Amino acid sequence: MYLRNTTLAEELRDALASLATTHRRRSPKTLSGAPGARALIDGVLRVNFASNNYLGLAEDPRVRRAAAQAARRWGGGATASRLMGGTLALHRELEAEIADLKRRPAALVFPSGYHANTGMIPALAGPDDTIVLDRLAHASLVDGARLSRARLKVFRHNDPEDLDRVLARTAGPGRRWVITESVFSMDGDRAPLVDLVAAAERRGARTYVDEAHGTGVWGPAGSGWINALGLAGRVDVAMGTLSKAFAAQGGFVCGSKELIDWGVNRARAFIYSTALAPAAAAAALAAVRIARSEPARRDRLFVLARRLRAGLGVPGEGPIVPFRVGTDEAAVALAQRLWDRGLFAPAVRPPTVPKGTARVRFSLTAAHTEADVDDAVTAVRESL
Repeated sequence: MYLRNTTLAEELRDALASLATTHRRRSPKTLSGAPGARALIDGVLRVNFASNNYLGLAEDPRVRRAAAQAARRWGGGATASRLMGGTLALHRELEAEIADLKRRPAALVFPSGYHANTGMIPALAGPDDTIVLDRLAHASLVDGARLSRARLKVFRHNDPEDLDRVLARTAGPGRRWVITESVFSMDGDRAPLVDLVAAAERRGARTYVDEAHGTGVWGPAGSGWINALGLAGRVDVAMGTLSKAFAAQGGFVCGSKELIDWGVNRARAFIYSTALAPAAAAAALAAVRIARSEPARRDRLFVLARRLRAGLGVPGEGPIVPFRVGTDEAAVALAQRLWDRGLFAPAVRPPTVPKGTARVRFSLTAAHTEADVDDAVTAVRESL
């Protein structure tokens, strides 16, 4: 039993001190300006390897102009939930653009990617159902699965054979859902979706794929890893965000018109949240259109990614480049040494990643230069 012989502040102070002792206390840095390849961070100019601004659109004048014009026309906020009068023509236009990009019949926009996952998953699964998650699935997917009250099982990371074994052992009266990411945010690795979808189909399960880090970067016109593999017609639900490659705000789900109508009527995070602000919706719409029409941004991003991976000896592809050091203390120390050399690449520690896999995470953008990449490689080598 908890005795109230201390104040809440005192209890939290002790808990925070414990986090600091284990190198797991976090404190966000403050940016004074757009999160570009270079940014004023805590009052000091640094090369920024911490943002998910993959296509370099955060500072694009067309995106900024679209946001400003929307604020002037539509106001500062939507002021209500979508069902209570907050749906703007701008939201409809954005959803139509996303559905077209994703080659799906319809799309539904949420205030954030976290809202999309914690709203849509409980709308689709319930206590009679079973959800089978990739072991390294994002926290929003885990939380969405827990909120659904479905039975929750996991399969080994990116392992179709283990997924097949888990599904084979899973019985029950309800539906079974396989949930994974297309591109994982901390390792940058891609899911073997062809084999995962085949296993799900073989066992009669539905599929839900989070494309937060795949949309805008992979696939034709940046349509995602699902589309790159030709699986648009076989994945039941495709989720994504507008806050990474598209440098705005918001999340979305794509699928059949019936799926979207069901989300409108049953996704609590949609029903009870104020709609996406007009400026964010307009910025996202402009960014999606730019990304679709300017493939050179993706080409440059991958050139830089290959250069950084080769220099650091990190295998794989794509702009998320994790440099693993193992212990929390070592990751914090390396991030600090890089900071002292003018680079901001954050230390990532548990619970974000499994214990013993702490790393410094580099996130590239098309706005970085070859010199930025080479400086990062040199700084890591000399810091070690």
